[in-house]
Amino acid sequence: MENNLKPWLKTWWGRLVVLFITIILVFLVAAGFFFYDGIKGAIKEQSDGLIKLSGQTYPAADNDHYWLGSAKAKITIVEFGDFACPVCEKEYSVIREISQKYKNEVKFIWRDYPVVAEYSALLALAGRCAGEQGLFWPMHDKLFQNQGVNTIDQLNILANQIGADMARFNNCFTKQKYLTQIQKDLNDGQTFGLSGTPTFFINGYKVEGDVPYDTFVKIIEGLKK
Repeated sequence: MENNLKPWLKTWWGRLVVLFITIILVFLVAAGFFFYDGIKGAIKEQSDGLIKLSGQTYPAADNDHYWLGSAKAKITIVEFGDFACPVCEKEYSVIREISQKYKNEVKFIWRDYPVVAEYSALLALAGRCAGEQGLFWPMHDKLFQNQGVNTIDQLNILANQIGADMARFNNCFTKQKYLTQIQKDLNDGQTFGLSGTPTFFINGYKVEGDVPYDTFVKIIEGLKK
């Protein structure tokens, strides 16, 4: 008799189990970093007050993620972030200001690294399910403005507030449609040696932690020279 049962790893719930196991492992490795309140990375202040980046670069940017700014920008900032991360929430308003100030000169890309809380992957899924309706950035903002939401009912409220088609949103969420893409971000982050969130890659240079607005300006102005 032929067995028509799918291998459990190929089912949506099997993939979800694997994702959560990965998150737990990453969390255990990176637990000490999430409330890190400083900057680490390839930063060196110059005599003119600007900041030069140096050291190893990483291929963190691609065209398969949500972005703001100019497609032809010479400066690319990639954030590996988590909607449950307090430092990411702090950086969210900074990034918004930078994106407005340098909207024709900087491309900002968001990548998911959901390792802070057991429900972080649900938040990442909510962002992507809104994103397939062209509403990623409104959901991105809502998740940070309402940090602490952690249930499907609460996420549905936010999705409704931004004008999402709720049947389509719930169908996407129920099918865990973007788990593979979230897993890829997790895998890439580990390959790039992430210690936690937020981690930025500015033209490929890794900068970790709480980056103030003035520091971003000094880095960008330094890259423009």
